[in-house]
Amino acid sequence: MTEATLPVRRAAGLLCIPDPHLAGAPPMQRLESYTDDVLAKLTACLELAAARDLLPVVLGDLFHWPRENPNSLMVALIDLFGPVKPYVLVGNHDKYQARFTADTSLAVLRAAGVVRVLDAPGLFLRLETPTGPALIGASPDGAALPSGLDPAPGETTVWLTHHNVSFPDYQEKYVRIREIPGLDWVINGHIHQPQPTIVAGRTHWANPGGLTRLTFSRRTQARQPSAAIWRPGMADVERWIVPHRPFEEVFPDQEFPPEETAPGAAASQFLEGLARLAWRRTREGAGLQAFLAANLNPEDPETPFIWELYREVTHAAEEPDDA
Repeated sequence: MTEATLPVRRAAGLLCIPDPHLAGAPPMQRLESYTDDVLAKLTACLELAAARDLLPVVLGDLFHWPRENPNSLMVALIDLFGPVKPYVLVGNHDKYQARFTADTSLAVLRAAGVVRVLDAPGLFLRLETPTGPALIGASPDGAALPSGLDPAPGETTVWLTHHNVSFPDYQEKYVRIREIPGLDWVINGHIHQPQPTIVAGRTHWANPGGLTRLTFSRRTQARQPSAAIWRPGMADVERWIVPHRPFEEVFPDQEFPPEETAPGAAASQFLEGLARLAWRRTREGAGLQAFLAANLNPEDPETPFIWELYREVTHAAEEPDDA
């Protein structure tokens, strides 16, 4: 799609909704109210978007499991999304074995005509707002960011991502924060812990955090589910705390699991996720080998350890570290 053929919409800005992780059964250590809790937060986001004339965009991982979500959940989403048709960026949890295919739950919502799926990198919208025009693009999980953009004079540019970006708490991530010529904003999902906006030359990098709390940890206990409001002319996104229930009502009443304190381990959410999988085996291990093969960098020093832990968790036969 070229800039000349982009659809044009009018609104005050964007409401960026990061990582809902919807599921018909509670993942990780969440209690049975999980599905209703996440649907309530999505409903609150759409109500805010309508009240403030914002276009809602899900920044990836609408679903926690990519397939086999119950019909009752799909019907609830069709009813919720139908009048609005929000944009939904494809996240890593929306893909089955590292691919976005027609048999995923997100593809079903697209076929039902209730969402606008962003499954390929590129510009997808020209936005006309009271504070100026904007070009909006996106890169789904695994897709490259643009090398640069060429906006018209006075036109703000925004790129939506679901990537491992090297924000201050995640310096080891492979998408480096840098200036991208012609690009004013990168607004990222995927990283659930809110990060301060970083400015590199012209380009602002924002990460509002996640809509949903998944991990039973002290760090998650301190985090507030949030979305982000963006309008042209803003110096930073406006983080909006989404109405939510207290941590103690949605997680079990028990001691926190042991936390990893080995050098370098605390900095890697990826390793923490695998450790949680070992702590409590669930069907979240399905498709794990394909995910690791698609996302691990063979040159990273932690890669051999990740494959070793994978084999320990799944009792898998030996696989090459760069499989």
